[in-house]
Amino acid sequence: MSTCVFIQIRCKPGTTYEVAEEIALREIHSELYSTSGEYDLLIKLYIPKGEDIGKYINENLLHIDGIERSLTTLTFKAF
Repeated sequence: MSTCVFIQIRCKPGTTYEVAEEIALREIHSELYSTSGEYDLLIKLYIPKGEDIGKYINENLLHIDGIERSLTTLTFKAF
């Protein structure tokens, strides 16, 4: 079973559309939204079973030019 994570991305000023386009081209996300507030993008991503979550996110997402900061929220089955 894969692990669902939500990742908020803060982009360098003027780069949000380019960052979103690069994320979309990688086709690793389930959902991608533009947001208001402290962060610019919200990504829903399923980490494949057996993958190290931090390594997967770093190797597939966080080295995209224009990303300034991220906040990852892990999900757990509550019921």
